[in-house]
Amino acid sequence: MTLKSIIWNGLLAAALCLALFLLYRIFQQYSFDQVIQSVRSIPLWRVCLAVLCAAASYLCLSCFDFLAIRSLGKSLPYPKVALASFISLSLGHNIGFAGLSSGAVRYRYYTRWGLTAEDMAKVILFCGVTVGLGLITLGGLAMIINPVDAGRLLQIETTSSRLFGLFALAVPGVYAALAFFVRGKLQVWRWSFQLPQLSIAVAQIAVGTINFIFVSACLHQMLSAFGHIAFFQSATAFVLANSAILATHVPGGLGVLEATVAYVVPKEASIGALIAFRCVYFFIPLTLGTTLLIISEVVFRRRSRGADGEAEALEKRAQAQSA
Repeated sequence: MTLKSIIWNGLLAAALCLALFLLYRIFQQYSFDQVIQSVRSIPLWRVCLAVLCAAASYLCLSCFDFLAIRSLGKSLPYPKVALASFISLSLGHNIGFAGLSSGAVRYRYYTRWGLTAEDMAKVILFCGVTVGLGLITLGGLAMIINPVDAGRLLQIETTSSRLFGLFALAVPGVYAALAFFVRGKLQVWRWSFQLPQLSIAVAQIAVGTINFIFVSACLHQMLSAFGHIAFFQSATAFVLANSAILATHVPGGLGVLEATVAYVVPKEASIGALIAFRCVYFFIPLTLGTTLLIISEVVFRRRSRGADGEAEALEKRAQAQSA
């Protein structure tokens, strides 16, 4: 085992320990019956709306990949892109280290459809930038519109929260401006980046923000079943929780999401709401994604065997004709 793998395994173990500790802190005050009763108290119509919001979010995530491939000057049918995106992200969201885990699944699909390893690296970077732009944009809006909760969690004053929000909203503006003015590669220290066209950059900002709005709306439906809560309170909780998840790389944000939401909105963040949200946005897509992965692998292998059989038959026919 190499030193690099030992470090990565150590970080993953530490992240899992942190997740288990946070979950213990949250669950220790509830009995099993209380958890079941809390989940059952959520109205069915709210669960259905949450499912629709989760589906809309995964639809936005497929647009990340579609835009990335368009920015490379290449073309793939949208159904193929949506399949690869959903399977990779439904697994990546739960495994942790989403850029690497979902990237490995993407690589398996896209290389079959003609993309190179270099293309894949660019797709993963593009999607990562889109996630960052969406998170920063919605986070900026949340800190301006709901500075009290954001400031309480970040331990800053309300005025400072609004100021940070304005700085955050400047980031997507600067990105769009660079995409408009910089025609070649952007050189930052030792790294160089090829910026997309302005239209694609604007689409990145829009679809990235809309994605996190839908995820926040999914969470909002669950929290609203237990009390009155404004949408941007849910958005603030989710954005800050997701930022912590990206920093810690805890698989599925296990424990981190629950702890952050419970701190921002303690009255509405019942254990039932948090479990229901995790089921709708993480576990149901994971089940569907795993099923689609198995089915698609079976289909790919059958087609590969069929293609190999046809190639072998053609080769034998050519040999017979030459003889």
